[in-house]
Amino acid sequence: MKILHFADLHLGVESYGHIDPATGLSSRLLDFLSALDQVVDYALENKVDLVLFCGDAYKTREPTQTQQREFAKRVSRLSSNNIPIFLLIGNHDLPNAIGRATTTEIFDTLAVKNVYVSNRPDIYRISTRSGTIQIASLPWLRRSALLSKEETKNLDFDQIKERLQQTLTRTIEFNATKLDPGLPSILAAHVWVAGAEIGSERLMTIGQEHVLLLSNVANPAFDYVALGHIHRHQVLADSPPTVYAGSPACLDFSDEEDEKGFYLVEIEPDGEAGKRQVSFEFHPVGGRRFLTISVALDSQDIDPTTTVLKAIAEQGDKVREAIVRLNITLPAEIEGQLRDSDIRETLKEAHNFTIAREIVRETRLRLGQFTAEEITPLDALKAYLESKKTSPERTKVLLEYGERLIRGEETTES
Repeated sequence: MKILHFADLHLGVESYGHIDPATGLSSRLLDFLSALDQVVDYALENKVDLVLFCGDAYKTREPTQTQQREFAKRVSRLSSNNIPIFLLIGNHDLPNAIGRATTTEIFDTLAVKNVYVSNRPDIYRISTRSGTIQIASLPWLRRSALLSKEETKNLDFDQIKERLQQTLTRTIEFNATKLDPGLPSILAAHVWVAGAEIGSERLMTIGQEHVLLLSNVANPAFDYVALGHIHRHQVLADSPPTVYAGSPACLDFSDEEDEKGFYLVEIEPDGEAGKRQVSFEFHPVGGRRFLTISVALDSQDIDPTTTVLKAIAEQGDKVREAIVRLNITLPAEIEGQLRDSDIRETLKEAHNFTIAREIVRETRLRLGQFTAEEITPLDALKAYLESKKTSPERTKVLLEYGERLIRGEETTES
């Protein structure tokens, strides 16, 4: 049985983009749709048995009609080719108010064939071309869905978080007991697990986070634990495999060093020991590159612009169609020598670029109303002794010794 595991698409991120003249859509929306197309194409070409999406289809809780239409097109490609797709609700998929629909609930409402939507913890048994698989779901849940007002009225914030974590842990344990041991099983969860390396999601957090311990998530009742919410793909445990798929496309410069993609999970039938064999492999997805170029200029540089242009040229083709930020650190005295138009011309092949200058100014020590350059050494000593509240008697002695030292006279102990 082959399962494709991905998460955190975040359609609607349009920063660093522009309007595409051919489609009228944001170029960044097209970037994310391209990543999703690569996921769908792989699933179709390799005849996977199930596509498992672990939450956060959109950036906002109220996506535009265009974003919903484009997401539905891709879901339809899978469902119409008899590939089931499981959609878990993430924190960005929840509505702003209780009673409103989630962003992917429409598929459930219309009973779209081969599409399963989970907005509450449950066990789903899904028929695939290679047999039946069971998924224990743990979507992102509001505090109000887990705890009553009566339970929390006398608790502080940390106690509420602890109670949330206990409730979610019990939910996982309870659903594990409902599994049929004769069928392959997966836990699909949109949650923050302690120890995970975070990425761009720290800038997109909605509300307060609750964190689960790895030991409470990596339950041996599951053959594989598929996670969403953290944007950096990573393996937290091997038995059972507990894996964040990460986001399939870079959201911002926090993702610059991360490889984006999805996991292909293969579950083999029961072996001699009666335990199913599970393998998983990360598959990268091509996408828009984020690139940081940092240049530190020296005050002795006679042509700082050429130095900057050389640093850009050293990146070669990496600049082309990339989202670039150029960070220039330079002394204040040569700031006026930078030819901004030449730098912008060199970056014109980038998809988007920003230029940030950090001006380093000479720091002058101030002693009272004077700078260190404007005060005599003896007056500087006097000002220092006053700042230290030295007694008048000791100040007099020290000033005398100081004056002799300044004049180069020999001093002796009295």
